[in-house]
Amino acid sequence: MWIRIASFILRNRLSILIVLALATAFMGFQSRKIEMSYEYAPLLPKDDPANLEYEKFVEEFGNEGNLIVLGVQDSLFFDIQHFKQWQQLSQSLEMINGITSVFSVSDAYNLKRNPEIKKFEITPVFEETDNQQQLDSLKHTFTDLKFYKNLVYNPETSTFLMAVILDKKVLESPKRVPLIRKIENQAEKYSSVTGNNIRLSGLPYIRVETAEMIKRELNMFIWLALGITAIIIFLFFRSFKVVLFSMLVVGMAVIWALGLQGIMGYKVTILTGMIPPLIIVIGIPNSVFLLNKFHHEFRNHGNKIKSLQRVIQKIGNATFLTNLTTASGFATFIFTSSRLLVEFGIMAAINIMVVFVLSILLIPSIFSFLPDPKERHVRHLNSRFFQKIINRLVHISLNHKKIVYAATLGLLIFGGFGISQMKTTGYMLDDIPHNHRLYKDLNFFEHHFSGLMPLEVMIDTKNPGGIMAQKNLQKMESFQEKMKAFPEISQGLSVIQLMKFAKQAFYNGNPAYYSLPNAMERNFIMSYIPREMGNGSAVTTSFVDSTRQKARISFRMKDVGTTKMQVLNTKIKSLADSIFPKPDYNTSITGSSIVFFKGTDYLVRNLFISLGLAVLLIASFMAWMFRSKRMVIVSLIPNLIPLITTAALMGVFNIPIKPSTILVFSIAFGISVDDTIHFLAKYRQELGATNWSIQAATVLALKETGRSMIYTSVILFFGFGIFTVSSFGGTVALGALVALTLLVALFSNLILLPSLLLGLERLITNETFREPLLTIYNEDEDIDFEELKIGKTAESKEKEPDTKK
Repeated sequence: MWIRIASFILRNRLSILIVLALATAFMGFQSRKIEMSYEYAPLLPKDDPANLEYEKFVEEFGNEGNLIVLGVQDSLFFDIQHFKQWQQLSQSLEMINGITSVFSVSDAYNLKRNPEIKKFEITPVFEETDNQQQLDSLKHTFTDLKFYKNLVYNPETSTFLMAVILDKKVLESPKRVPLIRKIENQAEKYSSVTGNNIRLSGLPYIRVETAEMIKRELNMFIWLALGITAIIIFLFFRSFKVVLFSMLVVGMAVIWALGLQGIMGYKVTILTGMIPPLIIVIGIPNSVFLLNKFHHEFRNHGNKIKSLQRVIQKIGNATFLTNLTTASGFATFIFTSSRLLVEFGIMAAINIMVVFVLSILLIPSIFSFLPDPKERHVRHLNSRFFQKIINRLVHISLNHKKIVYAATLGLLIFGGFGISQMKTTGYMLDDIPHNHRLYKDLNFFEHHFSGLMPLEVMIDTKNPGGIMAQKNLQKMESFQEKMKAFPEISQGLSVIQLMKFAKQAFYNGNPAYYSLPNAMERNFIMSYIPREMGNGSAVTTSFVDSTRQKARISFRMKDVGTTKMQVLNTKIKSLADSIFPKPDYNTSITGSSIVFFKGTDYLVRNLFISLGLAVLLIASFMAWMFRSKRMVIVSLIPNLIPLITTAALMGVFNIPIKPSTILVFSIAFGISVDDTIHFLAKYRQELGATNWSIQAATVLALKETGRSMIYTSVILFFGFGIFTVSSFGGTVALGALVALTLLVALFSNLILLPSLLLGLERLITNETFREPLLTIYNEDEDIDFEELKIGKTAESKEKEPDTKK
């Protein structure tokens, strides 16, 4: 098959280049459709119970993810000048298109009982603040209103916040970024006038800022990947042509990747944003293996076309399988049912195969038009430095197999210890540097207001009007009081607080009466509530549904991590069930914090499954190649050792298992097995040439493929190393851990694999292995060069007799 493919490529090289150029231009046009994602892609599948509970909550009470909070710590907050600046900030924000409402201390209202009309009158607390004396008097009135304590201010730390509700339609449109920038500008104006450091946080703000960081890093990683790989290739090959056309291949692959993403309508997320630089790093080894073989063949017989034909014929098969296994490692993410990972898996798998097709078509086609390589271009094959390394590796494999086995056993023991120390956890801002404003500002709100992450409890009494029953109101109050035992969670906000507020107003604002009204009081008090605050108003519908059968209790909590969140969730659920027992009530614990925690837990479990699938799939490829169970085991061992080592280091250095770090294993395994395939493919070819001498075949395979394996591993090591300059901790961990795993895999494939082949010589040699599906090509079986119809230079005509041998 590969002989026919080589013939087709070399015969139609000009047509292939024209078609690829036109297709790349088309993909470049399609890439203009790409959009950034400004929301958290759901980690849970749609039919997961936790996701269904959250969707049900949103349907009843609306989305709780459209709130931005501004905060300030100011002991002089009620100084007339400072207070007026805060009022000015609130008014300026309300005028911004895309903001539906603003609420803070300066916007607080009070209820005043009017006995003549038997209604509450809603009046602003700070209606007149002309001088300091008036403000001091109004401050006393405000502090008597317990409803606002720890809701919009913390009296113990002199901290005040401002809640900004964003228009959901604007938040889901491209206008979201300008909206956030306008809010930031107003906040900076306030800071410059007062000298107070104002803090911003909230899910919409975090999402937009994170997306903008991804956008900035996307271009940086592409150029870093191109630059570093170009430098390394030049150092290896000492040829600007090799660098230029290797960069051309991966550059076109990047355009195809962006174009395919635009066609498929996938938005750029923290994962899909990594695909272009990943394609560069993973695609370059294709060019290295192809060009290294081209130079090796050309040095042997000096015929360029024959060299290119053999490159496609011999390396094409192994390169196809290496790209297929790498793509399979990414494709296993599709089985996680997480939209975030499914999109990443699909795009990565497709584009890895695309870069293979581009490599196998472009490299031979382009180099067939270029002049023959000069002596300096093939001189790298005679590098004494690499020859010494490879000779040393051969010596170790031949003479120190027991030491290699002992070292491997030691790594396994170390791996067992390290893996036992591994922990699983994840934070909503885990990937943000701790010195970044996003992280610092969230910590500010966690310290002064017990956090901002939404935690919602929905109670279904199963009876219309059941929420307003006195016993149910008392149960809700009891639940909120007992929730105060959790310092990670803020005080609750529900219809209970509204009723307490109304009772205090009924008794002329006396703070001693801020309590739940009894059944008799409630009849009088409820009659005083004006229609705009009664059933159907925005105030009540935020906490009670239209039938008064269901109620919502809203909390805010710290970003405590998934491990602690699991414990809290169990305790809160137990508390809710004890106060609202089944089957009389249905209670659900939900909100963004719960969805994130369960999504992370779900993702980690499924990523282990995807790793198992990757191992199974790649083992199947090995079995298909060699038709030998023993060879499957021999080939997998050198690639599992690096994964165990990396897992052990994660345990020893306290790097937790989370979505960003668990990706390491599937990605690294899919890539590291490439070296194994190249080595075994050459080893299989050499077996026939050495009359089935495993020792001779192993030595020859190591000497020819060892150089390319070192080249590609160095490129991959530094290529993944570029991700360590990311602003996201998860991306840094991914880059560092994959680079480390691939480095260990290199030595494992160069030392352990040959040692296993030599040490288990009798066990792995069998009749089925003698006739594998991986074809052995005869060095003298080549394409009929007359049929290629490639113009011959004077030099090639002189060498023509050699090609017919």
